[in-house]
Amino acid sequence: MATTADFKNGLCLEFNNDIYQIVEFQHVKPGKGSAFVRTKLKSLTNGKVLDNTFNSGVKVDTARVERRTSQFLYKDSVGFCFMDNSTFEQFSIGEDLVTGAEFMKEGQEVDILFHAEQEKALTCELPPFIELEVTYTEPGLKGDTATNAMKPAKLETGAEIKIPLFVNTGEKIKIDTRNNSYVERVK
Repeated sequence: MATTADFKNGLCLEFNNDIYQIVEFQHVKPGKGSAFVRTKLKSLTNGKVLDNTFNSGVKVDTARVERRTSQFLYKDSVGFCFMDNSTFEQFSIGEDLVTGAEFMKEGQEVDILFHAEQEKALTCELPPFIELEVTYTEPGLKGDTATNAMKPAKLETGAEIKIPLFVNTGEKIKIDTRNNSYVERVK
């Protein structure tokens, strides 16, 4: 059990027969009336975001969630197969639980959230930044740098993103997996 005073970003709650993670919260003390906490909750089972208001001091049930580092092994008809880095146990999770699956390559380390009591995988998150090689892109023309022009590129995992004109085939680039965008070239 926790109260609204214990709220922080990332805290997991059991609410409305589901498990939610606090994305953001704000303590509000209006001039008239009692204080309350305005929250934005993300469901760990289906990914939907919910806005909810809790009266100040209300008790809520917290969910025990463990974050485990695992290594991506391969993809098959069941889903994605991972290996727990601490126990070397292999397990599979469905495609719907993996965010940014198009950027995963074999051997990639990811964080997987597990419900502690049920030993059930809730979500799989890639690191915020990963480095991948560009396998195909059109060559950029000299002098096309007046604007922030972008061109499509295919990466070693098969994903396609937009990159600047000066990046060529065979170069490694850094990608932000949170918004699927180009960050910089890697030397």
